[in-house]
Amino acid sequence: MKRPGETDSRFSTLRQSAKAKPVSAIEKLIRDGPDRGLCRINALAFATEHRLDEEDVIAAFLHAARLGIFDMSWNILCPGCGGVLDSGTTLKTVNQAEYQCALCAAGYEPTLDEIVEVTFTISPRVRRIAAHDPGTLPWIEYYKQVYWSSGIDLPDEATLAKLIKAVTLDTAELPAGEKVVLSLKLPEAFVIVFDPVLHMSQFIEVKGEPTRKRQSFDFVITRKHAPTGTIQMRPGRLEISLENRSNVRTLPGIWVANHKLHDLLSKRRPFLTAKRLLTNQTFRDIYRTDTLDVDQRLKITSLTFLFTDLKGSTELYERVGDLAAYDLVRAHFRVLNEIVAAERGAVVKTIGDAVMATFPTPDRAMAAALKMREALKDLKGDLLLKIGIHEGPCLAVSLNDRQDYFGRTVNIAARVQGLATSRSIFATRRVVTDHEASKLLQSNGIAATPEKRSLRGIAKQIEIFEIP
Repeated sequence: MKRPGETDSRFSTLRQSAKAKPVSAIEKLIRDGPDRGLCRINALAFATEHRLDEEDVIAAFLHAARLGIFDMSWNILCPGCGGVLDSGTTLKTVNQAEYQCALCAAGYEPTLDEIVEVTFTISPRVRRIAAHDPGTLPWIEYYKQVYWSSGIDLPDEATLAKLIKAVTLDTAELPAGEKVVLSLKLPEAFVIVFDPVLHMSQFIEVKGEPTRKRQSFDFVITRKHAPTGTIQMRPGRLEISLENRSNVRTLPGIWVANHKLHDLLSKRRPFLTAKRLLTNQTFRDIYRTDTLDVDQRLKITSLTFLFTDLKGSTELYERVGDLAAYDLVRAHFRVLNEIVAAERGAVVKTIGDAVMATFPTPDRAMAAALKMREALKDLKGDLLLKIGIHEGPCLAVSLNDRQDYFGRTVNIAARVQGLATSRSIFATRRVVTDHEASKLLQSNGIAATPEKRSLRGIAKQIEIFEIP
């Protein structure tokens, strides 16, 4: 642990910027928690465990990372096995068009709402833990703390040990340059030889009549290796030569790919996605210009955009004067910012009297829109807030030194807002028919009215719903 005075100073600063309860829970974890509990912390699971608000917990971890208490990690996940395929300290390190999983023999495009998670690990300057030296972790602890993502929902220790035993034929710990020969009995099954350190695998299809003849093959672990296909063997004895030709310790194991392994790897829990972090107001406030490189174009499969604009602001300046009108417009921005943040959204930018905001789901955008409409009633000056909402895929990009979004979804959302001429909110079918957004409208006794409309720059007419 770092000198108490220095750590106390960091937490004193943290208490000024984050809520008290999550800060206290984080302090207790650092003081009393086991090493593994401080490695790749899942912020959403932490909030659930301590019965805290997710947004408050995310904000606390973000501020703590900015103060050097935690190291933030952006991890590329395999949706099949839950393994971490690559990891970096910023989103800028996500720079490949596709990431390959050796265990699943599949490639994945790094979409920010499905395949990129964000976790927090205690800084070695605050407390040193075993995962800071992954080469010292035992075989199963390496999987739990380094290979598997925070979204894997692992069972208790006893159940996990029993499952691992049921699906593992043998394991080895190979220092750099070392070699070992394992002798084992192959069952009739699909078998995978896999090293989680360098992500290298070999598939063995074991079928046919059992044989008494000795079967053998070599598995050479290197940093540069080509993908391997599937070899066929018969049930019976196998001698496998494992050789580590890399400069790091490796942990090869021989797995039986049966339903027990599938069940172990298929259980998931919610985790903090890159998309959710990018649509978090605290994150945007702290990391304004340090999110994406200028040339990066990262896909998000589903993001909800909300555009607003003030109608009548020009006439307001003429009617009440610059100073009074300016104060009203500023008050309107303050109200909108507060509502967006409260509904798990983030303001991307303001353009004149207009606001562009993002939300992880349509229902949060709809809830924000309804609150905005009510809140603007309390502002004087006969200001009318025009609101448009749309959901769909987009690209996260860097524009004008800020993290921004690009694509057809953004354009449609802006055009939908342009249709508004009254206090009605306008939204597309994808927003209104979202299960949670639909429930929200019903609970407020609101019936959305559909109509086909033409949008400037969009070839086909789009079904737009007016929310009176």
